[in-house]
Amino acid sequence: MSKTIIHNALLVNEGKKVETDILIDKGRIEKIGNQISENGSCVHVDLNGDYLLPGVIDDQVHFREPGLTHKAQIATESRAALKGGVTSFMEMPNVIPQTVSLEALEEKYARGAVDSAVNYSFYLGATNENIEEVKRVSREDVCGVKIFMGSSTGNMLVDKPAALEAIFSNSPTLVAVHCECEDRVKERTQAALDAFGLQVPASQHAVIRDDLACYLSSSQAVELAKKHGTRLHILHLTSALELDLFRNDIPLREKRITAEVCVHHLHFSDADYERLGFLIKCNPAIKKESDRLALWMALLDNRLDVIATDHAPHTWEEKNTLDYTKAPSGLPLVQHSLPLMLEHAKKGDITMERVVEKMSHAVADCYRMVDRGYVREGYWADLVQVSSSSNTVNRADLAYKCTWSPLEGQEFSHSIERVWVNGHLGFQDGQIDPHVRGQRLMFEARR
Repeated sequence: MSKTIIHNALLVNEGKKVETDILIDKGRIEKIGNQISENGSCVHVDLNGDYLLPGVIDDQVHFREPGLTHKAQIATESRAALKGGVTSFMEMPNVIPQTVSLEALEEKYARGAVDSAVNYSFYLGATNENIEEVKRVSREDVCGVKIFMGSSTGNMLVDKPAALEAIFSNSPTLVAVHCECEDRVKERTQAALDAFGLQVPASQHAVIRDDLACYLSSSQAVELAKKHGTRLHILHLTSALELDLFRNDIPLREKRITAEVCVHHLHFSDADYERLGFLIKCNPAIKKESDRLALWMALLDNRLDVIATDHAPHTWEEKNTLDYTKAPSGLPLVQHSLPLMLEHAKKGDITMERVVEKMSHAVADCYRMVDRGYVREGYWADLVQVSSSSNTVNRADLAYKCTWSPLEGQEFSHSIERVWVNGHLGFQDGQIDPHVRGQRLMFEARR
């Protein structure tokens, strides 16, 4: 791999915007400074003052492989991520067969090595019975253990108290949790079916999976984590009721309990069900405008630590049903999460520097990733060039296998121009290099 010099970049990194050049060698950032030059063979790329950001790290995606490949594949969705400036992802275990053994987990890593255009890690799924597999998870090259404390898809619900105690007390690595109270969701689902029949309006999803259903479960997870000293990460927070469970009075790397918010919960509210219906049905549900505003406040004051997508594609046909019980939960977002957050930055909801913090720096710190998430000398060159040219989300440009987006027609004020993955220029001029491949993510040994 020849050296690359990126010239005239407006680097957004570690809370600052700085005009600089970047020298890349052997996939890593060798030098950051002004007017870098090299005597030997070198590729020169002039950004002409465009922004340069560290690649986005998405800690929660569903790429549906194996077993659900009519919806998505690692190959397709990782290329959608690449087009959106997401250079690393961590993928979930609710596939077919479920990733609940180390053997199945390593099979997914083998798939990633062959097919993923960006860097990858995969969670081991917890069940009521697989505590011995959980105990054997490697801290250094597996992102974490995933628990569904409220069932979402598949039958991975962990609801036995003894199983939860065993996982929280024995996991050698980070435990990531989906929190919804299953009993409350079942009770409220039946009440909605009694009232509406099978054609429950999409807006009722927020009533069925309400803030109390989330709080009952997330507060239980926090209690278990405090009891056992577990490194807990609660995924996709959605309600104002839950936010006082989290601290903002200590640095992120000192926290034992951290929290994530997803782009759709920051962007949409229950008012959008009328327009988008089941296209934005997801678990936990998109809730009230007051919840959306509370999530923004908690993100900005650091009670919520990272921004992710929970990218979860389903086919257009699956989503376009009138039967509430058959409409699957989840929506595709990974190609547009960064442009969407930059749009909120333009509106004044957040600064660009904090977008970078919450989508790159903080994710790397939260998971204790090795040499990722920052633009630093010696780190892997995962970089994104962003211009101030506008573009509109349209189906022809989507890389998702499902071929639709809830953001179709949305105009963005920024465009992804180039993306480097481990120093390899994987995306430019609207085209993906078919030869670009990511690497398995590595993590510090500390729990």
